[in-house]
Amino acid sequence: MIGAIAGDIIGSVYEVNPLKTKDFPLFTIGCTFTDDTVLTVALADSILNNIPYVKNLKKYYHDFYWAGYGGAFQVWAVSRKTEPYNSWGNGSAMRVSPVGFAYNDLETVLEEAKHSAEVTHNHPEGIKGAQATAAAIFLARTGNDKPTIKDYIEKTFGYDLSTPLDQVRQSYYFDVSCQGSVPQSIIAFLESSSYEDAIRNAISLGGDSDTMACITGGMAQAFYGGVPDVIQERVFERLDKRLSDITKQFMAKYL
Repeated sequence: MIGAIAGDIIGSVYEVNPLKTKDFPLFTIGCTFTDDTVLTVALADSILNNIPYVKNLKKYYHDFYWAGYGGAFQVWAVSRKTEPYNSWGNGSAMRVSPVGFAYNDLETVLEEAKHSAEVTHNHPEGIKGAQATAAAIFLARTGNDKPTIKDYIEKTFGYDLSTPLDQVRQSYYFDVSCQGSVPQSIIAFLESSSYEDAIRNAISLGGDSDTMACITGGMAQAFYGGVPDVIQERVFERLDKRLSDITKQFMAKYL
């Protein structure tokens, strides 16, 4: 999950200043963690300590209320309601990476990804985005090559992953839906040559940069066998103790 968190932090400064190039500094003064990291850690904490997802999502929102959540999620998080709000947004996909790393068979990964999504994002596209992301991470970390991952995602979820990244980049725009950002994030991973290259690919599309890099980052970590130490060091410099501790505990147990 450190790969997803790193993607969020690196992409945080480019969400409001979108890029159409891979040539940019990975870390700048303004880089910080956002709601993507907070809710990723919330799910990791739930898995580590057997805490219901819905309880931790609300708790982490209140503890990190300033992290930049979507409007519908904020309304849900401050309410007493625990019912989902039928979202198809990419929030379900950006927080799901711990599921892809924690479970050891694909069936369980898909079921847990659905469970983690549907506490808020119970729209079919919201569930699909989370499942596709978690499945790609699981397949990557269990030794499957990119053509196999691509074929599985296309056949199982109906995403078209055939458009070259350069062509996607030309016409892509900011889109917070699962259906409009998860396939593009997967393509960014599929066309990468390293973890760092995958993050650069995702951000260079000029969309929802932190979330797309977060989604891509989990897959890239799984496929390339980790995140470069120099990037991890910069990430942990930007996390508070609580987020850092949970992340390290999760990594020690599952990675």
